[in-house]
Amino acid sequence: MQNTAGIHHISAMVNDAQRNIDFYAGVLGLRLVKKTINFDRPEVYHLYFGNETGQPGTVITFFPWAKQLKGRIGTGQVGVISYIIPKGSAHFWENRLRKFGVEFTSSNRFGETYLKFNDPDGLQLELTEREEGPTNTWDFGRVQAENAIKGFGGAVLFSAQPHKTTDVLENILGLECMGQEKEFLRFKSEGPLGNTIDIHLNPSVRGLMGAGTVHHIAWRAKDDEDHQRWRSLLLEKGYYPTEILDRNYFKALYFHEGGGILFEIATDPPGFSADEPVTGLGKKLMLPSWLESEREKLEETLPHVEVRVLEGDK
Repeated sequence: MQNTAGIHHISAMVNDAQRNIDFYAGVLGLRLVKKTINFDRPEVYHLYFGNETGQPGTVITFFPWAKQLKGRIGTGQVGVISYIIPKGSAHFWENRLRKFGVEFTSSNRFGETYLKFNDPDGLQLELTEREEGPTNTWDFGRVQAENAIKGFGGAVLFSAQPHKTTDVLENILGLECMGQEKEFLRFKSEGPLGNTIDIHLNPSVRGLMGAGTVHHIAWRAKDDEDHQRWRSLLLEKGYYPTEILDRNYFKALYFHEGGGILFEIATDPPGFSADEPVTGLGKKLMLPSWLESEREKLEETLPHVEVRVLEGDK
């Protein structure tokens, strides 16, 4: 049976590129590992944030476009993005969120305590302490390795038809059902990052795509051969995956599961150092070969952005 190790990346839509960088790099301390463009809409950035190397299971990506309408989080979407932090670091993060004026609440689920808050565009995020997962060695501002976000803990799915999403998680992706607590059903994959998926069993309002919502969630494939097997399995099970697309840093295929959520399966290789050294990740606008001739025009069109230490950390 095919099994995914867990989440590869999560992609979301926001309005302002600099505000996005200031929050995910400046406040949360993640590394901007790739500054490129939306291959389908070259006038829009595609920004990737993760740990020092952009390891699968750590990367959140954004399409920042000022003109897009505000979305609404609801069914047919990833509702909450979960990150894991080192044991004993929750107090650090409470103080840090307060310092930057980020309101948060605390809740408990499956024996874990979560700090819950929104990013500037309204995406719902949460932090929870776990032993598992490698240390993130990226230091930025006042966020040091002993407190740094390790990567994804998982996600909460807002499915329009939870039983259909359950079927995909168990019988296609190979996750194991760990049980139910109140309105949440929990599944787990085998990897150390991005391995815990909760389905919210009480559907909320219908989700509307736009700024402040997740566009898709991507699952890990080991390599190109594994990726081909995933596509064959999806076809065999009656799904309609796209053709395999080359995204430069991974190969990708997409399909909608029965609960309305857009799923992607992405290969671990070649990774974000495919076109620039690890030491230089995120500093330069990287373009696919077929758009390199448009570099001057794109650099004039795209807004100027930079990774900067925020005033509160100086």
